[in-house]
Amino acid sequence: MNKLPRFLLAGLLLVATAGVASAQNYPGKTIRFLVGFAPGGSTDIVARMIAQEMSKNIGQQVAVDNRPGAGSAIAAELTAKAPPDGHTIFACTTGVFAIMPFLYSKLGYNYEKDLVPVTQTGSLPYIIVLHPSLPAKNVREFIALAKARPGQINFASSGIGTASHLSAEYFKNAAKIDLVHVPYKGTGNAMVDLLAGQVVLMFDQPVSSMPHVQAGKLKVLGITTSRRFSTMQDIPTVAEQGLPGFEAISWSGVCAPGGTPRPIIDRLHTEIVKVLKVPDIRDRLLRDGIEPVGNTPEEFLAHTRLEAQKWSKVIRDANVKVQ
Repeated sequence: MNKLPRFLLAGLLLVATAGVASAQNYPGKTIRFLVGFAPGGSTDIVARMIAQEMSKNIGQQVAVDNRPGAGSAIAAELTAKAPPDGHTIFACTTGVFAIMPFLYSKLGYNYEKDLVPVTQTGSLPYIIVLHPSLPAKNVREFIALAKARPGQINFASSGIGTASHLSAEYFKNAAKIDLVHVPYKGTGNAMVDLLAGQVVLMFDQPVSSMPHVQAGKLKVLGITTSRRFSTMQDIPTVAEQGLPGFEAISWSGVCAPGGTPRPIIDRLHTEIVKVLKVPDIRDRLLRDGIEPVGNTPEEFLAHTRLEAQKWSKVIRDANVKVQ
């Protein structure tokens, strides 16, 4: 077996020693937690829970910094350009890894090189909500109705290329139905028109739609998880209603800049998973339709790669284009 040259071996030892030393002194100042969306959304809510609890545990402040715009690409680029010392972390999402790289020819970050996965924090299913003006009571009835009215039923999304849009495109393809897409600038605007009956269907997260369902203003047809959600057991999955294998999940996680030493990644992972195991936090997330995860960096990386394969295919099959 060939031996490494002394200078190379010394260099490797120096890098490893520096990483350990930096981890021992970490964190040495406030941690900036970038969120690519405005305050109040699910990604922001999860980030603020983590930041508040981590600040109590690590002896330094974890400060959420909202940098909305471009589907979180602005915050991703800021993360990519930040020093890889663990003092900048990022609330990364499905869009950052699995959607935008396949929609845009130019991004300010490389999702494979510039972002290091720490852990997936949450899994966020969608529910299919329908305006009461349509008679369908479940997924099977809606598919039958859509097949009887090809190109006549519309659906809303929070914007072209968003996870809610692509989940509906995935559903269209699986069900072999023709629906008309009506994109909006954000979920709030789409919900206003859905409640008014200007559009009739939307894939939305439970935290924003369930109050309207409970008030009788919308109907819920199904949930996009592979199995029924623990806090919404009365909502059947799309898969069990005639589309076996169907699953459309959005997710959030924490990433660090590329090149962040592994000992620091491990420390971040330990602290974030500790937060996700706090009973009050776990219960609140589940009530909001967010399933806590807390997997290893390797498991999270593998998940992002599978998601990139899945959603890039949906984008190609639906011929989704952005202006």
